[in-house]
Amino acid sequence: MAYVNTLFNSNFLEYASYVIKDRAIPHLDDGLKPVQRRILHSLFEKDDGKFHKVANIVGHCMQYHPHGDQSINSALVVLANKELFIEKQGNFGNILTGDEASAARYIECRATPLAKRLLYKPEITEFEPSYDGRRKEPVVFPAKFPVILALGAEGIAVGMSTRILPHNFIEVAEALQAALRGQAFQLFPDFPGGGYVDVSAYEDGRGKVLVRAKLDTKDPKRIVIRELPYGSTTESLINSIEAAARKNKVKIAGISDFTAEDVEIEIKLPRGVYTQEVVDSLYAFTECENSISVNLLVIKDGKPTSMTVTEVIQYHARRLIDLLTQELELEHGQLLDRLHARTLERIFVEERLYKRIEEEKTAEAVTATVIEGFEPYKKEIRRRVTEEDVERLLKIPIRRISRYDIEKAKREIEEIKERIKEIKYHLAHITDYAIDWVGAVAEDYRSSFTRRTEIGSFDKVDAREAAVRNLSLRYDSKTGYLGYEVSGGKELFKVSAYDRVLVIRGSGAYSVINAPGKLFVDKGMLSCGLAEKDVLAETVFNIVYRDKKNGYPYMKRTKIEQYILDRGYEIVPEGAAVLALTTRTGVVAHVKYKKRKNIRVLEEDFDIEEYLVKGVKASGVRLAPREVSSARFLARK
Repeated sequence: MAYVNTLFNSNFLEYASYVIKDRAIPHLDDGLKPVQRRILHSLFEKDDGKFHKVANIVGHCMQYHPHGDQSINSALVVLANKELFIEKQGNFGNILTGDEASAARYIECRATPLAKRLLYKPEITEFEPSYDGRRKEPVVFPAKFPVILALGAEGIAVGMSTRILPHNFIEVAEALQAALRGQAFQLFPDFPGGGYVDVSAYEDGRGKVLVRAKLDTKDPKRIVIRELPYGSTTESLINSIEAAARKNKVKIAGISDFTAEDVEIEIKLPRGVYTQEVVDSLYAFTECENSISVNLLVIKDGKPTSMTVTEVIQYHARRLIDLLTQELELEHGQLLDRLHARTLERIFVEERLYKRIEEEKTAEAVTATVIEGFEPYKKEIRRRVTEEDVERLLKIPIRRISRYDIEKAKREIEEIKERIKEIKYHLAHITDYAIDWVGAVAEDYRSSFTRRTEIGSFDKVDAREAAVRNLSLRYDSKTGYLGYEVSGGKELFKVSAYDRVLVIRGSGAYSVINAPGKLFVDKGMLSCGLAEKDVLAETVFNIVYRDKKNGYPYMKRTKIEQYILDRGYEIVPEGAAVLALTTRTGVVAHVKYKKRKNIRVLEEDFDIEEYLVKGVKASGVRLAPREVSSARFLARK
């Protein structure tokens, strides 16, 4: 048994780690999940400037992704609809309406220039074997941008989940520049569907946001939804409005969807109902308003890590400097190689070193002669001439030698030297270079990524406050049923489906419940009222009850200010019998005693104002040491 437990725990941990790292949670460095990374890697490998069938990309990606074509296809469509790294051609569905994309064989895509600019640099990319060991795939792309914040992400793994909201590309770039300068910055979400967002509880990516649809309320008899809240489609929004209307939570006469390129959902109102009366109900009972909790969880250094937006930006500011340094150093090395090669080529042709090998009969002698020929020009040559250099020079065709343009070669060498100077300057001022690099990217794409979601401040509409009290709460004393679906009996007051009511039964037991449709409470219910805190705080319950041991009458005055929903309580001591209860003021308790010998006074009045209001658990005050037969409350004379 111990072996089985050990085996189970080990396998479960391996599975959990695999799901967390290799499927559900994006990596901090490039902001991508493995399937997204493999899709982009496939697009880079297949890139020839033309569009490719999505089916072909999916097939190519299956060399790297071991989970089937459907997962690849759906991930590609979602990533393409982010409109950052994949250019689309054909029907990729509609994020506004929720319509699905066409089959993979009918649609085409290719990597965008932005994807290549931010992600693609094979020379400094770390690769690892694919799942079958036949090919190499990137561990992460050398992303020079906080992709995770621009794209956003959602994922559920074993025991954890992530929900990262998308942000505006230009605003992310500006925040990155601010971090590079050591300045303070703030960054808030921006959604493709537009709408409004309240970020007062965003807490730098660890809190929540409140999102709303953008409503056109100019017409008093018509509401038009122009923009959607994040997470909703026109279909889901319309369904939520129709469901609320069926439950009588929102009053509408009809709803029509005219959405094409832009959202346009028209809500017509019935006679006697006007726009301003319906807006709060739409926010309270439909998807026109949603609260979204955020959890910025990413893979960092091989482990799931919870971070803030500020920490992500600062991390990528440091990473950008590191990556740009690597790129500049790589280019510097390549330029030195080119400069060495061009210098040797110029000397080889200009000084006619090739003439010296005409009499040589062996390859070794030829190589030695050429190397020896460069000896007088050591000051121009920055490093040792190798056999590989000689081999490359000897492969120059005669035609090229005869047409060799010395001036052009010198200009090219000067250009290489100028670029080397620039690189050295950039390396010495790498932070300024990084700021300028980000600025250039932002400037090139500023018109393509304008903010769509308007930031505002608004309170979440309370469903109970927005609900219309149009249901008649009735009590039938003959059957003991209470509720707005009870047909007989007496109407007590109007309620909504979101109201809570306080019910005090004949036994003295009480509870606070949601307004019932039909519920048996008691054939002798003592009291029923709305359980609103401000009302309860002002309401005094006056009770006369009979003690179970001696039958004496007791007066109790109390308030019910605290309760747990649907939990039962007692308003009088256990076993006591309630004789009368009222919440009126200006009354007296009229008590009748049982007839006994030597008792002359059989009825007596007690002014309730003479008794203190105590806690609900306190016992009452004895009115008289006599056995009571009945009691009631009468108006004070």
